[in-house]
Amino acid sequence: MGELSHVARDGTVQMVDVSGKDITQRRAKVKGLLLIQPEHRKAIGSLPKGDALAIAQIAGIQGGKKCSDLIPLCHPIFLSSLNVAIHLTEAGLEIEAIAVTEAQTGVEMEAYAAVVTAGITLIDMLKGISPTLELTRVRLVEKTGGKWDYREPSE
Repeated sequence: MGELSHVARDGTVQMVDVSGKDITQRRAKVKGLLLIQPEHRKAIGSLPKGDALAIAQIAGIQGGKKCSDLIPLCHPIFLSSLNVAIHLTEAGLEIEAIAVTEAQTGVEMEAYAAVVTAGITLIDMLKGISPTLELTRVRLVEKTGGKWDYREPSE
């Protein structure tokens, strides 16, 4: 288990100093699942607020781009690419974000922010039908670049 890099030796919080790190290509894939009810499934294509999937996709991209504004110790980074995809599955609405950058620090948080923002946008658009919605299983499934690579065992 690694150290808590946002905690200084004296116990105060700090923004991690990445100035000594190499600029490398970094990529992160995060997924989440919005559990929905049958009535949500039926209504997705005909909501009064518009195309829920397209609006949530755009919201997810905006959320990922604003990540460092939302998370206090997150570095602002230039995103080379941020893609958000939403698919209706048997389990519900699967949300996937893939973020890419060339930087001294990774893009995991941007991908997380994209998935969560898309998910809560879907909740906002579907809650009028029934408030029984649950955003779950938000997790890193793949990461490349930087100190270590990761791939979720089932991916």
